[in-house]
Amino acid sequence: MQVAVAGGTGLVGKFVVAELRAAGHRPVVLARSHGVDLTTGAGLQERLSGSAAVINVTNIVTMRKKAAVDFFSRTTGHLLSAARSDGIEHLVTLSIVGSDEVDLGYYFGKRVQEELVRDGGVPWTVLRATQFFEFPEPLLDNRSPVVVMPRMLTQPVAAQDVAEKLVAHAVQGPSGMAREIAGPDRLDMVDMTRRIVRSQGRRRLVVPVTLPGKVGKAMSAGGLLPRGEYVQGRRTFDDHLASLERATTTGR
Repeated sequence: MQVAVAGGTGLVGKFVVAELRAAGHRPVVLARSHGVDLTTGAGLQERLSGSAAVINVTNIVTMRKKAAVDFFSRTTGHLLSAARSDGIEHLVTLSIVGSDEVDLGYYFGKRVQEELVRDGGVPWTVLRATQFFEFPEPLLDNRSPVVVMPRMLTQPVAAQDVAEKLVAHAVQGPSGMAREIAGPDRLDMVDMTRRIVRSQGRRRLVVPVTLPGKVGKAMSAGGLLPRGEYVQGRRTFDDHLASLERATTTGR
């Protein structure tokens, strides 16, 4: 089975591509480095040809509502248009637990994306996931000795667990709004960041900040936690820390 992976060079995308290959499927990466610009649609139709399904894990790093809405509207719109033209049987889209509860700028983009997928004329599945174990790590890559981290109560999940579930959905067929996926433990993002810093032997001062207004209150009070039944990832945050420690020790 040929499956196209939009955003296949990113954090989750790399895991999705690897999982597809391990399961005997043929992944086709949709990304600029593979000749596809999803923001304009350039190269998309040709690259998509022959795929039975698409897994969309494209992303933008922004907290600005306008930028997020623009990005997710354009990339999802181009994917849907190409999928309809090519007779794609299934579009699987990754979204975020609590994106309809917390009025953060980025989440408005995810809301628009979900709406487009629901009304896009292509059989669909939307999988909402909590924040990844890896969420704080990009903020630690700058040279500043101080890292500002928002207070956020979450139930973080391994990106690899999410990738495996996305692939399972792609193979199983459309299911609409799928059961959300979250990790096994509720954790505070500030504490997670400090534990990552210690596990890697870094020198960083992690400064907690509460975002203003209803957004900050919702994030710190559980607005990003799963509600009702959900799928629990099998990897723990301790597993993730152990892998970081091994990588630090071996230099990989």
